[in-house]
Order: sequence, then structure tokens, then C-alpha cells
Amino acid sequence: MSADKDPRLAMLVESIVRLSKGELSSRLEPSSARDEVDAVITGVNLLAEELQQVYEQFEKRVESRTAMLRQAHVDMMKMAMSDALTGLANRVALMDGIEEALGQIAEGALPPALLLLDLDSFKNINDRFGHDTGDRVLQVVAHRLNRVVRESDLVARLGGDEFAVLLPGATLDIALQVARRAVEALAEKIRVDAVDIECRASVGIRIGTTNQSAEELLLDADTAMYAAKREGRNIIKIFQPVMLYSRQLRSQMAAELRDAIASTELVLHYQPVVELATNRILGVEVLVRWQHPVRGLIPPDTFIPLAEEIGVIHDLDRWVMSTSLRQLARWKKELALDDDFQLRVNLSAVELKQLDLVDHVRALLRELDLPASSLVVEITETAIVTRGEVEMYSLLSLKQLGVGIEIDDFGTGYSSISYLRELPVSMVKVDRSLLTELNTRPGQLEFVAAILQLITAAGLEAVFEGIETRQQADQLRAMRCNSGQGFYFCKPLPADEMGALLGATRYLGERDEMDELNEIDDTGIPAVR
Repeated sequence: MSADKDPRLAMLVESIVRLSKGELSSRLEPSSARDEVDAVITGVNLLAEELQQVYEQFEKRVESRTAMLRQAHVDMMKMAMSDALTGLANRVALMDGIEEALGQIAEGALPPALLLLDLDSFKNINDRFGHDTGDRVLQVVAHRLNRVVRESDLVARLGGDEFAVLLPGATLDIALQVARRAVEALAEKIRVDAVDIECRASVGIRIGTTNQSAEELLLDADTAMYAAKREGRNIIKIFQPVMLYSRQLRSQMAAELRDAIASTELVLHYQPVVELATNRILGVEVLVRWQHPVRGLIPPDTFIPLAEEIGVIHDLDRWVMSTSLRQLARWKKELALDDDFQLRVNLSAVELKQLDLVDHVRALLRELDLPASSLVVEITETAIVTRGEVEMYSLLSLKQLGVGIEIDDFGTGYSSISYLRELPVSMVKVDRSLLTELNTRPGQLEFVAAILQLITAAGLEAVFEGIETRQQADQLRAMRCNSGQGFYFCKPLPADEMGALLGATRYLGERDEMDELNEIDDTGIPAVR
């Protein structure tokens, strides 16, 4: 049968062509003849039905996959803009928010305010309780900051223990209100595993200005925050342009300090440690000074924290150890020092964590032919408060080597005699602050005597620093204190002057009270470190 004779054939061919073009809804009605042509029509209709079902299922899968990809993109964007630990915005999101808020100033909106918060002494929390506890503290801090801000504000974590609060369209009064609420909220103790933890913050505030970039606003707020930390911490400071000069000066000093360690600008002074009963010189403590070519003598309480901050304290410690031991070796060759004469050298917490510390000390002693017993390392309580594996290994190994170990600044940190008995130490240096009010504060003399008795009962030797008058020396002698140091006996001296003193005598004579009052240390620097 030809197409001319049966119009269904032409319709069938047309339907097949439409199907091939993707028109899956194309259908033909079978005739009442129910012949071979109708059978083909029915078959084509079934094929079209199946193709349409397959296509619809495919389309649903594509839509589902597209939705999944779209959601995954949204989730990735959220992850890229948020802090994984706290769920707060991250630095990227903060910078975007700052740019947007600054851009609104041109449209007549109030400028944004940026608060930068840095937790005070957060490192001690990690050191004492571990990083898991530290992370939980950060999460609590994030929650509390979210509670004190406005709905339009953005709270971000910039990393570590540093947070930021962006206040779009704010005045200085509004910024101060939020900052005070934040400080008050963080002043409340944080309870973690039955332990109450204090976690305060220093805050810097900067109000944005026209034509200011996001990076400049962040830098200014950061500068104000560091000014707050330097002033005493747990303080709110508003940015002032003069702070930038101070920051630039500090940055310049940091660069100069790196060079100073490698040059001849650092010098060592030595202060005698005296046997109180006889005034015999038992040894000397090493004190580092920075003789800056322009700024003059820079005190250690200025550049030691800077060295820790910029990561050169390790190099500084190694230089002091090597230089002072070489000086001791020269004195032993040139002078008739007593066999028990000891050099006392400060070690930082960073140095105590160095795996090669013991090998370094052993190699120096061997090279200079010095007995290990001639060296005493002084460490602060905070350096070993966590009793970390590396720190304890260093202390135990140094003790086995024969090096003396002394806890420095006792009475200013986490002082506990029972705690100290668990450490491989033999000496305790009592902080000078306990002698300052020895004869002016009621009960202070008895308090110091009790501390001395506890140290002695623990099998440790007490060394008192900061002895400045004959009366203090006599009172310590009456308590049967073994040794001490201070301006009353001798101020810190350069190596040549100390060598001359050691060459002339082994004993420091008593002096008149007027001599004590009239003598002024020409450096103007207290003997710290």
C-alpha cells in the first residue's frame, strides 16, 4: 500500500521525524482498521512514551544534581567566608564587610567602626590546660561576643586568639559601648571541665574615614589594640595617629635587634651572687644589655619581650650562653677563682623547648673545658608550668649532665613549693618584690621568713635578689638565708670591670649606709635578666 493510497503512512513518517527531533509528545491515533499500519503506529507511540519517561527521569536527575551543585557552591562559599572553629566570619568575610561599609560613606551613611580584640595571656591557657581547652575557650568567647553586638554588626575571628567586630554606620559612642560590653562579657570566668579560666581582652577601636581602604582601617585598629596591650592589657584604646609612629619605631627596632644579635651591639654585664654569711662571691648572674648606636643603652625589659615577639629569642639565648661561658673560661685561666664559682644564665621558655639544647650546652662545656657544675641555668616558673615532655627532658638531661637549675622570679607566678619539689631543680631565686616592703609593710618580714623556711624544708637553696640595704642583708642573715645579690653588694658590671673585681678579691666588704644611698647605677637599669 503506497502513501498516496493510505494517508496514515505519511502521518507515521512525519511522527517518526518529530520524534527524531526530540518532540517526544508526538502521538498518532490508531484507526479502526487495526491492520499492520495501526500496529506500527502503536509501536511508535509506545517508543515515544518510553523515550519521554526516560527524558523526564533524566531531567529530574539533572535538576537534582544542579541543585546539589548549587548548594555545594553555597556551602563552599560559607566555608570560605567563615571560621571553622567558632562559626564566626573569617578575615575574608571581614574585609568584604569593611569594603562595603566604607563604600556606603559616599552615599551619606555613617562611617563604620572596627574593634580589634586580642585575648590577654591566651598562650598561658594553651600551655597550662592544653589546646583542646583553648579551643573551647575560643568558642565561648565567640558566643559572648555575638551576644553584645547589634544585629547589623559582624563578628569575625582573624585567627589564633584575635577577634574583630565590624560596626557599620556607627559613632564613637556606639563603638565604645560595644567595646565595654565585650570587655565586661569576657571578664566573666569561663568554666571548662570544672576549671574556671580567666580570659580577658585588649581592644583597639578605629572609626573609618573617607578614602580609607579596608587594609588601612584594619591596620589602624590593630595598632590601637597593641597600644592597649602595652599599656597594661584588658584596656580599650582609641586609635590616634601618633600610635602609628610608635608602631613604626617598634618595627624598626625589631629589624635592628636582629642585626644587633649578629653584631657587637649586645653586651653582657655580670652581677655577683654573694654568700651572706661571709660575703664571699659564689658566682655571677649574666645580664644582657643592648648598646644601641643611636638610642643608647636599651633596657632588657624593652628588647627581651620584643625578641620573643619576633622569634629571635632562641638566637639571643644561644649568643648569651656561648659568650658568657667563653668569658668564664677566660676568667678561670686568668684568675684564681674558687672551685665552686658558678655562672648563672637565664633560659627562655622557647630555648627550653629546643631538642638540641642539652647537646649545645654539652658541646660548649667540652669545647671550653668547663665542668658542668660551673653553670647554673635560671628559668621562670611560667616556662615549665605545663611540665611539657620536651621541657622536662631538657631539665632532667641538664641535671644529669651536672648543670645546676634554678627557678627564677619565685613569688610572682604560679608559686607552689610542692610543685617545685616535683621538678629537677636545686635552687630558688626569690623575686625582688618581696624585699621591697620588707620593713614598711606589717607582717612582711615574717612572711619572707616563712617562704624561706618552706624553700629550705623542700630541700632547696634560696637566693634572694634585690638586696639594696645593709638592713635587708642583716635580716636575711638572721633568717639563715644562704645567698643573695643586689645593689647593696655590687651593681651589674661589664666583663672587664667584673674581671678586675674578681682578680682583686673574693669577698665584698660592708659599706656605709650613706654609700648605699648615694650610689646610683650608671646604667639606670635594674638587674633583670
